[in-house]
Order: sequence, then structure tokens, then C-alpha cells
Amino acid sequence: MIHVAMPVTSDHGWGIVGKYLAQELDRLVGVRLCTPPLTPDMVNDELELDALRRLQIDPAEEAAIKQRQGLVEGGLLTGVVYTTLLPGWPRIHSTQTVGYTCFEEPLAPEAADNARRLYRHLATTSTWCAERLRGIGLTEVTAVPVGIDPTIFEPSPIERQFLRDRFVVFSGGKFEFRKGQDVVIRAVQVLMDKHPDVVLVASWGNKWSHALETINASRHIRFEPRHRDQLALFEQVLADNGVAPSRAILLTLRPQAMMPRVYKNTDVGLFPNRCEGATNQVLMEYMACGRPAIATNTSGHRDVLSEANCLRLEQLRPVEITKNGDYLATWDDPDLDEVIAQLEFAYENRDRLKAVGEQAGQDLRSFTWRHTALGFAELFRKLGLA
Repeated sequence: MIHVAMPVTSDHGWGIVGKYLAQELDRLVGVRLCTPPLTPDMVNDELELDALRRLQIDPAEEAAIKQRQGLVEGGLLTGVVYTTLLPGWPRIHSTQTVGYTCFEEPLAPEAADNARRLYRHLATTSTWCAERLRGIGLTEVTAVPVGIDPTIFEPSPIERQFLRDRFVVFSGGKFEFRKGQDVVIRAVQVLMDKHPDVVLVASWGNKWSHALETINASRHIRFEPRHRDQLALFEQVLADNGVAPSRAILLTLRPQAMMPRVYKNTDVGLFPNRCEGATNQVLMEYMACGRPAIATNTSGHRDVLSEANCLRLEQLRPVEITKNGDYLATWDDPDLDEVIAQLEFAYENRDRLKAVGEQAGQDLRSFTWRHTALGFAELFRKLGLA
């Protein structure tokens, strides 16, 4: 039996990880969720909500944990969401804690000491993160990539329903400098100027305004926001940068289960992300649907991409990220000319894209939440926790 102290929701990355991981781990080793009471607005599926509620600790155990000042007996899997490597749920702890972490910025000076003090072992969402943990002297480290739900994201072909006479580029992920939507806008604008049948479908919703504003760092586009509503803002940014609103379809945030229909009505996904501490959930879901992607071969992407399953962007150069003049991180900046060239290749070689998409769908069968849970179950057994 493993206690899990992670967020459980359907509307952001770590919450999705917690939601799926708890259910899959329970089938393998047994799980008790140490979370606040779950509500329908946190998990927007009644069957899934019922299943997760059944995993939550009962009132008697919750009272016993409180009496022990948050100490749980036995193994504990907890989310680690800070570059200091402090737990996201500090009120719950154990002498046998496995932390699960993801980060894009350099680790804080105190991170190594915190890790040795708080965790028996650290798991990470990508090989890239694991390498950085080892780089600060930590040895108890294992990469356990996140997964996709194969009941939702799967490569069964469907007949194209919409935009059949268009070449459709998909872009997904919250709108920010790290995700590279500025590169998407400029590259797609160049392709549109050359080919009148190109359309952009974008899912860019971002709940964190401070992250959205990081797009100001771009050297590729103008960003002069004049709207509070995000769809209006994105439409304005596209228009300011030469992309007519009539050639873009902007999506509101929607449940994951609604996205395969979108993906399967597009020709290629464009993911020029500058850094991903995990393997990029949206990229994985897109590829799992048997769709070909153009993506930067960097950071967490490298765990998923191969020469056969993607059109990789290889011409990357370091870019320093600063805030108010202070250094934050060094990421990989994609080369705009290479992005445009890969888009043009995709446009001119749609028959060859089919094989790329088929390989992507096949490869992503090894990146399900079941595989993630199996990775943790093996780790727990090695540590004698299950």
C-alpha cells in the first residue's frame, strides 16, 4: 500500500498526473490518496470521481495522520513542484518518501540538501530532469515519464470531417514563451503567405497570466495586448502579425476527451517548445492519435521523439531567460528557418506524413499511464515499499 500526496484534477498538468497515476497504481500496489475532499468541479467525470473518492483515506486514518503531525506509515509518493525540491504537500510526510518532480529552471542551491533530507528517492518526469538531478550530486534518481490515456488518444483512423480542402496546422499548449507560440505564429504566417489553403487550429488557453506575458521576450512577433478575453487577445496577436482571423480557429479550453476529434482533423502538429521538463502532454496526445508532429528535439521531448515518428527540429541554440534583468534559465531556441522548412516539407509531402503519423501512434502505445504506474511499481519493489 502506497500513500499518494499529489493534486487530483482534470484541468492542469500535475492534477492530471495525480488523477491517472493514483488509479493505475491502485491496480498494482494499492493506493490511499491524501488529498482534500474531491468535488465534481475538480474531476469532471462522475464515474472517475467515484473511483477516486474510494481511494481517499477515511476519516479515522486522516485523524491518525493529523495526530502524528502529518506522518504516514510506510511508502509515500509526493509531488515536488519547486526548484528547491520541496514537496508540494508539506503537511504529509514519511520516512519512506519518493518524490516526483518536474522543472524547467535550474535547481536552487539548497535543492540537493533538501532532497537528501526529505526523500528516500526522487523520480522525474523525463531523462532530462534526471540528468540535472544527478548533476547536483544526487544518486537516488529514476526517470518515470508521464503517460497518455489510450482509451481517449489512440490512432484508429477516422474519415476527415472538417477542412478537407485545407492544410491544417495544429498548435497546442498554454500560450507562453517556453511553449514557442511566437515561433508558430511567424512560421505559419510565412506558410500562409505562400499557400492560400493553410489554416491554423490553436489551443492556447493559459490560466496563469504571468506565464502568458513571457511571450514579450520573443524576437519573432509583436505582442501588444489590448484584450482581457484570451480568445480575443489571441485573435488580435495573430492579426497584428499577419495572420488573418479567417485563417485561424481558436479553441476554448475543453476536456481532454474532446481533443482527438480536433487532432484527427489536422494535417500536422507544430511544437517548437524551448524547454519541457516532462515529455509534453499535448505533444504525446497528438502523436498517440496517429498524427505527425514537427517538434524540437530538446529536453523532455527527447524521451518521445525518434527519427521515424516525428519531423524533428535539430537546429537549436541556447537562449538565456531572464526576469527583471535576473538570470532564470537557459533553454533551446528553435531556428525559425528550419521550422518554416519543415512546415513546407510537410505541406509538399502529405503522403509521407502518413507513415510518420502511423509510427507515432505505434510508439506512443509505450507511453500510457499503465506504463507510468508499472515504472513506479518496479521502483517501489526495489526500495522494498511494495
